Amino acid sequence: MENKKLTVFWFRRDLRLNDNCGLYHALKQGENVVGLFIFDTNILDKLDDRDDPRVTFIHDQLNSLKLSIEDRGGSLWVKHGIPLEVWKSLIDTNEIGSVYINHDYEPYAVGRDQGIAEFLKTKGISFFSFKDHVIYEKDEVVKADHKPYTVYTPYAKVWRARVNIDEDKGRSPFQSFASESFVNEWFRGGKSNIPGLDKIGFQRSALHIPPKEVPKSLIRSYSENRDLPGIQGTSRLGIHFRFGTISIREKANAARLLSPVYLNELIWRDFYASILYHFPQVESRAFKPAYDNILWRNNEEEFKRWCAGQTGYPIVDAGMRELMNTGFMHNRVRMIVASFLTKHLLIDWRWGEAWFARKLLDFDLASNNGGWQWAAGSGTDAAPYFRIFNPTTQQEKFDPALTYVKKWVPEYNTAQYPKPIVDHKEARERCLNTYKKGLAFHSNQE
Repeated sequence: MENKKLTVFWFRRDLRLNDNCGLYHALKQGENVVGLFIFDTNILDKLDDRDDPRVTFIHDQLNSLKLSIEDRGGSLWVKHGIPLEVWKSLIDTNEIGSVYINHDYEPYAVGRDQGIAEFLKTKGISFFSFKDHVIYEKDEVVKADHKPYTVYTPYAKVWRARVNIDEDKGRSPFQSFASESFVNEWFRGGKSNIPGLDKIGFQRSALHIPPKEVPKSLIRSYSENRDLPGIQGTSRLGIHFRFGTISIREKANAARLLSPVYLNELIWRDFYASILYHFPQVESRAFKPAYDNILWRNNEEEFKRWCAGQTGYPIVDAGMRELMNTGFMHNRVRMIVASFLTKHLLIDWRWGEAWFARKLLDFDLASNNGGWQWAAGSGTDAAPYFRIFNPTTQQEKFDPALTYVKKWVPEYNTAQYPKPIVDHKEARERCLNTYKKGLAFHSNQE
C-alpha cells in the first residue's frame, strides 16, 4: 500500500465524514486516501475582521475532523496559502495519482477549480468533482428548452416533480453516501499539525455557534413560527449548511416528512445556487440590467447608522444589533432591513450585501445575493420595486409584544433612542420617483 500513489480528497465547504459524496467516491475508488484542507489566502486576505467567527468555526471543525480521520488510521493535511501554489508544493513532495472534490458554484471557486484541474492534468493527475452541496444543480432542473428557471414557483414545481421521477426510477436524490464505511482506504500517514489561528493571521472569536442538531418539534412548527423573530422558531442551521458540517440530503429528506414549508426554504437554496451558476454576473451587477440605472443616494452617514442599528425604526435596529452581536439575523427581519436600506435610504443593495457578507455566520454568496436583489427589486423573482415594507406595520404584525425589539433595543421609548432617520411616507415617495426615473432611463436607452 505504501508504494501506491495517494488519492487526495480536498475538503472545502463539506467539513464532515458522513454522507460526503466526493469523499465517498475517493474512498471507494482510491487507495491511500488522504484528506486536505487549504486556508485560502485569496479568501482570507479579503476578510475585514481578524476575529472573524467563521474562521474560528472552520478551525474548530478541522480539529474535530482531524481527530476523526486519525481515529480511522488516516491523515488530514491542513495548509495555508494560495491553492495553486499549495498544490504545486504537494506534488513536488508526494506521489499523487488522483484528486477528488465536491462542486462549488461561486465564480471565484469555479475559476480556482478549473485552473487547478488543468494544472493537475499536466502532471498526469486525475481530477474528479461531485455534487454534494445541493440536491439539484446546474442543468438538472431547467425548462423544456433547457434554459434555467428565473422564477422560483415553477422551479420548485419541477424540482418536486423530479424528486418523484427519480425515486420512481430507484435513484433518490436523498440517498446518502456511506463515506464513513471505507475505513481501510485511508492513508496511514500518521498525525499532522493544523496551523494555529495566529499562524494564519486570525484570533479566536467568542461568538456562539448554533448547534447542528435541532429538535424535530421546531421543524414541525416551522410554518407557524418562522416569521416571529421574538421566539426560537427557525433552525439556525445556516452556518452548518454553508460549510457542510451537515448533509443537505439528510436534512431535506427529513424536512419532507416534518415540514413542507421548511423544505421550501431548502429548495430556495438550490434555486439561488442555480441562478449564480447560470448568471455569475449577479455577483456584481443587477440580474435585471435596468436596475443598474437606479441613482442611489449612498449617504455614508446614514449607512453607518443602519449598520449600527441607530435608524430610529425599532424592528430595523433590533435586526442590525442582533447581527452585530450574534452573527445571525432572523430571516423576516433580513427582508425588512434590506428593504429599508435600499428603498427608504436609497443605498445600493451591494453595500448591504457586503455588510451581511462580513457579519453573517451563514453567509452564502448565492443566497445572500439572491435575497438582497429580491429586496431591491433588481433580482430574479424579485419583489416589485413599488413593494416597500413599512417597518412600523411589519413590527406590529410580527413582533406585536415587542419581545424582539426590547431584547435588542432596550432604550426604545426613552429619550436615548434616536428619532427616525427618515419619514416613511416621504421615503416611500422618494423611492418610487427614483426607481421610476432609473427604469425609464433604461427603457429610453433601448
